[in-house]
Amino acid sequence: MDLRNIAIIAHVDHGKTTLVDELLKQSGAFRENQAVAERALDSNDLERERGITILAKATSVEWKGTRINIVDTPGHADFGGEVERILSMVDGVVLLVDAAEGPMPQTKFVTSKALALGLRPIVVLNKVDKPDAEPDRALDEVFDLFANLGADDDQLDFPHLYASGRAGWADPSLDGPRRDLSALFNLIVDHVPAPRQLARMEEPFRMLATTLGADPYLGRILTGRVESGRLKAGATVHVLSRLGEPIERFRVSRVQAFRGLAMQEIDEAVAGDIVTLSGMSRATVSDTICALEVQEPLPAQPIDPPTISVTFGINDSPLAGRDGKHVQSRVIRERLMREAESNVAIRVSDTPGGEAFEVAGRGELQMGVLIENMRREGFELSISRPQVLVREEDGQKLEPVEEVTIDVDDEFAGAVIEKITGPRKGELLEMRPAGSGKTRLRALVPSRGLIGYHGEFLTDTRGTGVLNRVFHGWAPWKGPIAGRRTGALISMENGVSVAYALWNLEERGRLFIGAQEQVYQGMIIGEHARENDLEVNPLKGKKLTNIRAAGSDEAVRLTPPVRLTLEQAIAWINDDELVEVTPKAIRLRKRHLDPHERKKAAKNAS
Repeated sequence: MDLRNIAIIAHVDHGKTTLVDELLKQSGAFRENQAVAERALDSNDLERERGITILAKATSVEWKGTRINIVDTPGHADFGGEVERILSMVDGVVLLVDAAEGPMPQTKFVTSKALALGLRPIVVLNKVDKPDAEPDRALDEVFDLFANLGADDDQLDFPHLYASGRAGWADPSLDGPRRDLSALFNLIVDHVPAPRQLARMEEPFRMLATTLGADPYLGRILTGRVESGRLKAGATVHVLSRLGEPIERFRVSRVQAFRGLAMQEIDEAVAGDIVTLSGMSRATVSDTICALEVQEPLPAQPIDPPTISVTFGINDSPLAGRDGKHVQSRVIRERLMREAESNVAIRVSDTPGGEAFEVAGRGELQMGVLIENMRREGFELSISRPQVLVREEDGQKLEPVEEVTIDVDDEFAGAVIEKITGPRKGELLEMRPAGSGKTRLRALVPSRGLIGYHGEFLTDTRGTGVLNRVFHGWAPWKGPIAGRRTGALISMENGVSVAYALWNLEERGRLFIGAQEQVYQGMIIGEHARENDLEVNPLKGKKLTNIRAAGSDEAVRLTPPVRLTLEQAIAWINDDELVEVTPKAIRLRKRHLDPHERKKAAKNAS
């Protein structure tokens, strides 16, 4: 069967996964009466809850005698390690662009990777049926983006379609019949070249491992594109590292390929196809699986380095061990090492003492997803404030800088510009009207300046602003950047919070807890309205007397507390504070407790 391998790339929420749903339906991958969830490829619980793609996934459809392997890639730059590996498996890309928003920062990020690999993109202007869509402007911006990224003449001469992924149609012209996606299917078959590996069918078997997974019955499974030769289940192969060192020899227990949403066992893997192998015990991502006579590894795509680091430690608060099953540092380390093995964008290293681990990655969202997954698996952790990674070149200290694109109502543009160019040391590149009373700002801001800014940004724009960011490069260190400007309300007692005490503390700032919640000495229960930290007593009840009067008994009406999400909590804390994460709670506390006080607090809390 004729074969095509493509990846669908786009910015977050531009409609990749929804379009793949329609491609599967219209190709006949589903039965007519088959119940299929919306965004079928977003199989992870967090992906469904957040509406974003975190893990790259493959599927395949058949169209008029051609099998099309489709890879749905993450749109967020924090998960860019997935995108870089996946693009090395395909021969073409479908670039999806929202016709109203146009190319966004993460569009630029994934497109630059595709163009650097020499892939010729197909541009699909999605959501053209939205009332604020401007497809012609979006198309011009895509062409300008390609030119700025150094695309060659073939890449600049890209075909384009107008589409609505949700409605399930794509047409070469804006006033087309709007019936189905046959124009997109035909364009993929005609424009994307067949895998060049098909010509290497008679060479020895070689495959570059691209993604790592696990199966309760099969154990470790690796997915990748067969670069040459053929392979049947039962054959013995060996594994080479990126440097050519032998890792292991194993017998392939099963060969599977993607057919629709299911994995299907096949008789033979052939050059050019995307398949999954099982049977190995130590092979991992970027290793070469090959026939025994092959001694040279395949070149692996370089991965952009991490830009921030977070310290993961054991939860040593007085309330530790009440919710979670996995609390020891040894178990936490094993879990982090498993994550680093499958996710090449993450690096894990031990800190002096061995009780904590430094995890380096691409951004706060990537860290937040990892912590949330561990939390749901029953881990208890203490998490530090993210720190940016710096590097030295020619004696100069460099720090990561991000390109930020902001869409904001005209009335709030001034406040946003003041914040990002003032205390956060950003540099404004562009300011232009974006239609409908909105302004688009583009700026280069140090990653340090963006840590904890998102909540402040939503407050400044009354929740109407949209901020997108992507790693831009390294720039000279810009000096000190102020952190949080407010202090913390810190509990000075151990016990259960009292409504009367919290009612009296409301004038001091925002509270993070409600009545009848466990607190301990050193726990942060709110944000102080002033710059200094303030120790308070949330256990203090009302003194009772025999005197009753109409004016002396005021009703206690508490303002609902602010419940910080995991990402908000990590961004809110300062360097001397920690986030305590358990399966049932997210708490904040001061980093250092006196050992004697900690022992006393644990005794009182129990």
